[in-house]
Amino acid sequence: MIAYDGSEDSRRAVKYAGKFLNRADDTVQAVVVTAWESTIHQASRVSAMSGVMSPGGAEPDYHVVEDAQHAAALKTNRGGVELARAVGLTTTGELVEVASTVWAALVAAAETANADVIVTGSRGETGLKALLHSSTSEHVLKHCKRPVLIVPSGCTDIVE
Repeated sequence: MIAYDGSEDSRRAVKYAGKFLNRADDTVQAVVVTAWESTIHQASRVSAMSGVMSPGGAEPDYHVVEDAQHAAALKTNRGGVELARAVGLTTTGELVEVASTVWAALVAAAETANADVIVTGSRGETGLKALLHSSTSEHVLKHCKRPVLIVPSGCTDIVE
């Protein structure tokens, strides 16, 4: 399973996955996973963090309206699948909706897919930035009971 969000770090992770997981006999099936959070969930989380309460009342049917975040995640995921195929992997794509945190969604997706390994990039932030931004890859590593390949930002890109 390859975590992919469209960032340069996740692109690098896909390339390393191609280097280490590619087999000539096509027995390795990679799944490119993009975690996404619905617009409604984002708005609720921001509202809760700001202390503003929702007005209540009848809930509209959000399933009728296409979520812009879902469409963006689908486009991102398709780009990850194309990249994985370009580096020689046999792959499919999958979106996982974030209910609490991205890392938890990725760990749950790996369990559901019975993934042999999770491949993820890392921004490699240090100092104050590392304290302010939790590391998804670090949380995946700490909470997942599967092997994790973390490709740090300091790795040079693979020659294409």
